[in-house]
Amino acid sequence: MSFTGHAPGTSAYRRLIVGLFFAGIATFAQLYAPQAVLPQLAQDLAVPPATAALSVSAATLGLAASVIGWSIVADRIGRVPAMALGVITATVLGLLAPLSGDIMVLLVLRCAEGVALGAVPAVALAYLAEEVGPRHAAAAAGSYIAGTTVGGLAGRIVAGLVAEAAGWRVGVWAATGLCAIAAVLFLWLAPRSQGFVPVTRRESGGASVVARLGGLLRTPRQLALYAQAFLLMGAFVAVYNYLGFHLAAAPFALPAWFVTLLFLAYLAGTASSPWAGVLASRAGRYPVLLGAIAVMAAGAVLMLVPSTVVVLGGLLLFTAGFFGAHAVASGWTPVAAGAESRAQASSLYYFAYYAGSSLFGWALGLVFGAWGWVWFAAIVIGMCAMAAIAAALALREADPSRL
Repeated sequence: MSFTGHAPGTSAYRRLIVGLFFAGIATFAQLYAPQAVLPQLAQDLAVPPATAALSVSAATLGLAASVIGWSIVADRIGRVPAMALGVITATVLGLLAPLSGDIMVLLVLRCAEGVALGAVPAVALAYLAEEVGPRHAAAAAGSYIAGTTVGGLAGRIVAGLVAEAAGWRVGVWAATGLCAIAAVLFLWLAPRSQGFVPVTRRESGGASVVARLGGLLRTPRQLALYAQAFLLMGAFVAVYNYLGFHLAAAPFALPAWFVTLLFLAYLAGTASSPWAGVLASRAGRYPVLLGAIAVMAAGAVLMLVPSTVVVLGGLLLFTAGFFGAHAVASGWTPVAAGAESRAQASSLYYFAYYAGSSLFGWALGLVFGAWGWVWFAAIVIGMCAMAAIAAALALREADPSRL
């Protein structure tokens, strides 16, 4: 009898969901931990703030560059072994990076760490699509995305709090230690693959990776899903990059410690991503995706109001909407691609995700500096609208029970 996927309520399903939750923590806590210690890092290494910020950008660029390569590796050696190799290598590099006494050495190590971290986002959703029945894949993907939100928040908070008392190096080490624990839990919990077949044994195994990638890039449904990653992640990162500057200025004039606590809004995403996944399993991915985008845009509109309470409420809605949309779109991508191209589909999704982060996280800063918050927020709202239009054009006819 062929394997049809682990079902909710089984031990293997629980181990898979919890294991991937910890994989998300192990990946994203390392990726973003230096963001919380940039002032101390800049002072210690005697570099300007923009140069210090490259310690984050170097890792995200390394991750974006590696996801397609990791999808190829995972097709050969298996999903769990590929993710294990990536997180173990990244943890070792994460422990070495704070030893750097020179910014260039640090950037090289951070880039290499990002390359290693690419294994998890490149492979995790393909692994889920193969190991969970189609009816439950969206809910399972939501749980994985919740782990990524916890990881991104925990890395920043742990590194920042420890750095206040012991310096940026110890802060980053503390966050990396948390990642090491999460990686061990992932490796212990993740069940052995049963739905994976090495690419060399498939009937279409002779098709090249380039051909599979090309096929995905000619598929309107896949392009629409990649547009969600590119536009929504770009808008999300830009808001978190520049909202602090907006709130530190008049009429808000909030203190720096309060602005730092804005990252706690990530908890809205921790709650919304699994909820969106469960709702998508019941009502269909398409309506839930559009609803999440609408919530995200509504949050951006509220952030135009010159009231601290309203802006913070808007940030919570914006964050919840983004992670809900991301949970649905990222989980949909490998399922819609089919068995032959699942890993490549996920890798292209995350390539678009981090490309949007890098491009708009920088470019919208130019808009904010030149024209202010109103124009900045208007473009963010426009990006949400463009994502919704792309979904309406290519995803409306998708059968949620089949995909």
